[in-house]
Amino acid sequence: MAWHAQLRLALALALSAGAALAAEVSMAFGEKIAPFCFPETDSGIELDVMREALAFRGHVLRPHYYSFARIPVAFKAGEVDAAMTDLGEDMTGWGAFYGNPAVIYDNVFITLKERHLSINKPEDLKGLTVISFAGAAKRYPDWLDPVRKAGHYFEQNDQALQVLTLDRGRYDVVLSDRNIFKYFTLQLMLNKSFKPRPVVEHQFVKLNPMDYRPVFRDAAIRDDFNAGLKNLKESGRFQAIYAKYLAGD
Repeated sequence: MAWHAQLRLALALALSAGAALAAEVSMAFGEKIAPFCFPETDSGIELDVMREALAFRGHVLRPHYYSFARIPVAFKAGEVDAAMTDLGEDMTGWGAFYGNPAVIYDNVFITLKERHLSINKPEDLKGLTVISFAGAAKRYPDWLDPVRKAGHYFEQNDQALQVLTLDRGRYDVVLSDRNIFKYFTLQLMLNKSFKPRPVVEHQFVKLNPMDYRPVFRDAAIRDDFNAGLKNLKESGRFQAIYAKYLAGD
């Protein structure tokens, strides 16, 4: 493919310009965040973007996988050279240089269209059952604390089950990243017997891309990553990576 040739050319140019500048970059990623991270194959939207952005100037990505909560801990402990996120903690005091956003996690409430539900404020969740990814209650306490206290809030690491249980009416609302929900819907549709009912997304927080940025221990590598990310977006490769994992658009 043409992008393979472009990647090899970019790598060759970077190496010829100064091989000493190229580095192996160990980076902390979360485990089991499909379609963003697949540890068993070292692939996924986020890994592919990071890998190709770093390769633009000759760097080689070495992914290391942790539970989500351990990612910033691994960076602060010096176990890795970079991390996919700071998990909301300012890590400049730990020697972190922040890169530009590589991917965006866009969390939304999802309901069945046939229910005609409207979710615009926390009170709109009253009386509804909510299933979400692990840790969401801590991230969105204003929205989820009342639901949790009412005994209507549940967390599920297997996000394919979120799709299934919503479709079968076992829960009223799913809280998920919209691309993760779409990915698992497409995976379930590979079984021809699964025909998902239409859903509606409810945006409930203002999306801020700067909330989720990679951190690097080396400012020069951070700058090279930013340059590579810019190239991916301008060349159309960034969009192609998303399309590869979310086929069916």
